[in-house]
Amino acid sequence: MSFEELLRNLNPQIVGSLKRAIELGKWPNGVAITAEQRRLCAEAVANWERAHLPAEAHVGHVPPKETPCGDREEEEQELNWV
Repeated sequence: MSFEELLRNLNPQIVGSLKRAIELGKWPNGVAITAEQRRLCAEAVANWERAHLPAEAHVGHVPPKETPCGDREEEEQELNWV
């Protein structure tokens, strides 16, 4: 089975199991996952989320700041030497 075929066959339950394996470092049967398996699971989860979930629901999503990056009004304050 190719990686693309695997991605087409994923569903929320499988993705949940992959996330759990990544978090715990082992499969449901207790066998430790290798670094390569962890990387592939993370890649599969990220691809599935990109195709099926809004950006706000992706693992690791960081919401944008309320103010635009160019607005540095809060950071620019006059220094008072004592």
